[in-house]
Amino acid sequence: MYNTDIPTRAELPSTAQLIKSTVLALIAAVVILVTIVLPAEHAIDPTGIGRMLKLTQMGEIRQQLAAEAEADRIKDQQQQPTPQPEKRSGLMDRLASLIISPAAAQERIVVAQAAAKKDELTITLKPTEGVEYKLTMVKGAAVQFDWTVEGGVVNYDMHGTPKGGGKETSYKTERGVAKQSGTLTAGFDGSHGWFWRNRGTQPVTIKLKVEGAYSELKKM
Repeated sequence: MYNTDIPTRAELPSTAQLIKSTVLALIAAVVILVTIVLPAEHAIDPTGIGRMLKLTQMGEIRQQLAAEAEADRIKDQQQQPTPQPEKRSGLMDRLASLIISPAAAQERIVVAQAAAKKDELTITLKPTEGVEYKLTMVKGAAVQFDWTVEGGVVNYDMHGTPKGGGKETSYKTERGVAKQSGTLTAGFDGSHGWFWRNRGTQPVTIKLKVEGAYSELKKM
C-alpha cells in the first residue's frame, strides 16, 4: 500500500504566512464589495470604478424603479379607506381560528393543484401611467408567464407581498424593457406579480399571458 509522505515541520506554512494569506483574502473581499457589489446593488460608488464599469448605473436604475413602485403603492393605499378591525372576545378569536384554519388549508390544496389555470389580458398605459397586476399564489406554486410591449418599452418591478401584509419582496426590476418571460415561483403565501410604468411619450400596450398554479389574477 502506498502511503503519502507526511510533510515536515519546515514544509508547513508558518503562522505569519497564514496571517498574511488571511489579510490578503480580506482585502480582496473588501475590494470586490466596494468596486462591484455596492455600485451594482445600491448605487454606492466611493472609488468611481463602478461607474467606469457601468455598474453604478445599474444600481441607480434598481433604486429608482424600487422607489417609484413603492411610492405608487403607498399612494394607492392612502386613497383607499382603512378597514376598522372588529372587536372580538378571546373565545370568539379561538372559534374563528378553528373555522379559518381548515378553510385556509383547503385553499392551499386547491390552488396547488390548479396547474392548468391560465389567463390572457391586454393593458394600455398612457405616458407616465403605471399599473400593477398580481396573482394569488401559495408557497411553492409556480406560474409560467410571458408579456410583450407594443408601441414602446416599460419599466417594471416583479415582486411579491405576503398574505395578511408584511415586507414586500422584489424579485426583479428593469428599465426600458419590451418583453419578458419565465417562471414565477411563490416564496410564500400571498400575491405575486408586476408593476409596469410607461416613461415614454406615446401610449403602449402590454399583452400578458400566465399559466400555472394560482387562484386569481387581478389589478391592484
